Amino acid sequence: MMIRNAVIYFFFTCMLLSNLLLPTALWAQKKGNDGRLVLKRGINISHWLSQSRHFGRDRATFFTEKDVIFLKQHGFDHIRLPVDEDQLWEQDHSKKRASFELLHQAMQWCYLHHLNVVLDLHILRSHYFDATVKPLWTQPQAQDWFLECWRELSAEMKRYPVSMLAYELLNEPVADSAAQWNELLARGIAVIRETEPRRVIVIGSNRWQSITTFPELKVPEADPNIILSFHYYNPFVLTHHMAGWTRIRDYTGPVHYPGATVTAKELDALPATIRNLLYGANKVYNADTIQAQLQPAIRLSQRLDMPLYCGEWGCMNTVPHKDRLRWYKDVRKVLERNHIAWSTWDYKSNNFGLVGEGLDAEPDKDLLKALTR
Repeated sequence: MMIRNAVIYFFFTCMLLSNLLLPTALWAQKKGNDGRLVLKRGINISHWLSQSRHFGRDRATFFTEKDVIFLKQHGFDHIRLPVDEDQLWEQDHSKKRASFELLHQAMQWCYLHHLNVVLDLHILRSHYFDATVKPLWTQPQAQDWFLECWRELSAEMKRYPVSMLAYELLNEPVADSAAQWNELLARGIAVIRETEPRRVIVIGSNRWQSITTFPELKVPEADPNIILSFHYYNPFVLTHHMAGWTRIRDYTGPVHYPGATVTAKELDALPATIRNLLYGANKVYNADTIQAQLQPAIRLSQRLDMPLYCGEWGCMNTVPHKDRLRWYKDVRKVLERNHIAWSTWDYKSNNFGLVGEGLDAEPDKDLLKALTR
């Protein structure tokens, strides 16, 4: 088997270097399905080609073939791979070849080990989902460059079969109006369809891919290769407990799941400056609450007969271990009961991660079990 994989790896590498294309039918035969992309259970490979502090050897060793093998062996069928504009392109829009080489290398590993990929354009210089100013929505040249990014990504990635790779055009769009995002989304889809009519495209609604804005999402008609996506981090006071980049970072008291994230007694004991930040903390959360909150996405999916994908969901490790595991188990149960594919946030990090960032870090065995068994 090792010899066979080595031969395939050598052939595939040569194919990439020469930019030859293998017919989709042959790829599908190799994949063992009818050529359709199938997503069920995945994980985000964050902080590698997106929001990364790693460069050179540190970045090369952060995510490797061993990680792909580990994820496949433990029951994941895909990864969501965030990439940022500033990781792939210089300010003058020239490509960073080293980054593209890492991207292609990851695709080779995923091909060899039968792991599918959702390629997510996560952050643009003109659009960071938590930034105050987002030029993408006001500057035509920023929109033109966004479309050019996808022309170039498509040119690089179209060699990979539709049965293993999907494109997510923009992570968590935050436009002033849904109409702004709907218009740019339609233009982005048109760019992909110029050369890749069968490529699966993942799209989410405005305002951080929120479920509540799903009714405002305008979905292209008569396109069978669309997946609808949302993100789920409710209740936020629980999932982002003590997260340093949030407005609730100063609350260091207890949190709970299921039930009220912070009890009425605990809230009453807090100073008003802290208590006023914990909006909704006394709301009761359980599997039924999660099911009810997913309804806008489920209804649109059913009406359009399009699959649903929860591209991000996760809970900080600052939450008590048992409460954290109960939340993961309930969210997973609700997603799978409603036939919603998912990708948890995230694989390697020191807050949400299944595995810590250190080279010798071990996976959280309880969390791995909650996600895969």
